[in-house]
Amino acid sequence: MWQTRDGTTYKSRPRVLLTFFRRSRDNWKRKAREAKAALKLAKNQNRAVQESRARWKAQAKELEAELRRLREESEEQKTALPGREVMIARPRG
Repeated sequence: MWQTRDGTTYKSRPRVLLTFFRRSRDNWKRKAREAKAALKLAKNQNRAVQESRARWKAQAKELEAELRRLREESEEQKTALPGREVMIARPRG
C-alpha cells in the first residue's frame, strides 16, 4: 500500500498511478479541446445563418417594395387610358 502526503492510500505503485493519472488528464483535456472546437464551430455557423437570413430578408423587402411600386404604376396606367389595355412586360425566370 502506498500513501500520499494528504493521507490517501493506493494499492498500486506510484509509477502505475502516475501513468494512469496522466492518461486521465490527457483524455479530459482532449475532450475539453474537442468540445471547445465544436462550440466555436456551432457559434460560427449560427452567426453565418443569421447574417444570411438578414440578407434574404432585406432582399425580400426590396422586392416586395418594387412589386408594390409596379402594381401601383400598372393601376395608374390603366386609369390613365380607359378602354385601352396596357401590356406590361413581365420578367422571365
